[in-house]
Amino acid sequence: MIEIYYAEDDEMIGESVKQYLEGQNCRVAVFETAAGIRRALIAHLPTVVLLDWNMPDGQGNELCRWIRERWEGLPVIYLTVRGDSQDIVEGFRNGADDYVVKPFDLAVLHSRILALLRRTESAAGAKIVCDDLVLDKEKTAVFEGQREISVSQSEYRILLMLMENKGKTVTRSQLLEQIWDRSGSYVNDNTLTVTMKRLREKLNNPACLKTIRSFGYRMEDTK
Repeated sequence: MIEIYYAEDDEMIGESVKQYLEGQNCRVAVFETAAGIRRALIAHLPTVVLLDWNMPDGQGNELCRWIRERWEGLPVIYLTVRGDSQDIVEGFRNGADDYVVKPFDLAVLHSRILALLRRTESAAGAKIVCDDLVLDKEKTAVFEGQREISVSQSEYRILLMLMENKGKTVTRSQLLEQIWDRSGSYVNDNTLTVTMKRLREKLNNPACLKTIRSFGYRMEDTK
């Protein structure tokens, strides 16, 4: 399901967008202040963010830049009455992925959200996400938010295997076989236990890495 955060201080507009998009099988949360949506974003990332330009406690352009500094790949669409070319150019410079001028057709807005998500999902094919943890297969790197986590080759390969099977339990024997046996090196079962302990210590949110006692491990979203 597409999850949408919408920063909009006009209650009528916010409610009409919310009702329509929820009728299209989306989940929508409307925030009347920039501070409110900031707090929500820190706690949990949605699929896409919709931003009004004028907010009672700040400007949408400031909020857009704040988002981009922290989550480079989070899709952002402006919904605003400010429709002259200078404003539109500034909106894209702030980091927006699309720009919709009020008044707008709700069906067209929904179509543009879907089109944007198709583009971003295609571009993000090399990235796997669990909560705020992102594994970038192209860069062979692991991030939490904007922070890159220094991991060993074994830790990276464990995360890759678990995140590619997010929501499913991977047994200890499967991890030992895939991570170490194929490299031609022999390890005992305790090596996996120690490696997992070190990996957890590097994560801000180790709760996303579940231990299934005497069986294996599972990655799952906790937010």
